Amino acid sequence: MARDRDKTGTGHAPGGLAALLALLAAACAPAPASGGADTGGPTIVSLNPCLDAILVEVAPQQVMALSHYSRDPGSSSIPPEVAAHYEVTGGAAEEVIALAPDLVLASVFLPQPTRAALERAGLRVATFGSPTSIAESAAQVREVAALAGRESEGERLVRDMEQAAQPPAEALPVSTLLWQPGEIVPGEATLVAQMLRARGFTNHGEAMGLSQADFAPLETVLADPPELLLVAGDSAGQRHPLLGRLTHTRVETFDPRLLFCGGRTIVGLAMRLDRIRAELGK
Repeated sequence: MARDRDKTGTGHAPGGLAALLALLAAACAPAPASGGADTGGPTIVSLNPCLDAILVEVAPQQVMALSHYSRDPGSSSIPPEVAAHYEVTGGAAEEVIALAPDLVLASVFLPQPTRAALERAGLRVATFGSPTSIAESAAQVREVAALAGRESEGERLVRDMEQAAQPPAEALPVSTLLWQPGEIVPGEATLVAQMLRARGFTNHGEAMGLSQADFAPLETVLADPPELLLVAGDSAGQRHPLLGRLTHTRVETFDPRLLFCGGRTIVGLAMRLDRIRAELGK
């Protein structure tokens, strides 16, 4: 569907994100763990924002501290009112050791000296990569839930994720370019690209010959515009008034917090895409 107004006239990203935050806030019990005696499982410290988002949903009472990223609106994948109920750490070994959790969850990029210090202190450490598919994200949720002793809660979240990844009935394909922060595009082997395909949006970047993290300056986008341009960054090019002159392209702002984590974020991503599709009339 053609559109003649600029991207500031759409204004639906906050609503889509608000729906996700409301879902997650409702799913998460707001009380942090104060010890292992009455939590029914190990007490846990998370050092990664994507793992934070899984933990506060599947094992909220067992969380002793989240990563400091979850207190930053620019990097958090959980509602601020949920994050506010938990302690956070900067990721230093000394901070984590002082809390004496039963389990520490972290990224595979956890510095080796930090991991060694935690393990010397007798703490169990489990590390996770960044999922690049729905299946990998579901496996990660199940692994985190199993470590926390909360398998049923993990399965409930996985069911919601898998439902969100189901293709819409009789949806017309929409040629779409996702313009991420830094004016780059996602490759096909990414979680967000799989979700776009699942919800019936075709990757215009691939048709342009672009692949993972390729730079797409304003001139490139204007020379071969898609039917739908999702602007998830805030560079000068991504705010340029020329975007408002694309008469056959709908330009939508897109919250970058919907791009980089699995878990409940997948549900919010699907909701945002469905809202856009409804506005396109497809």
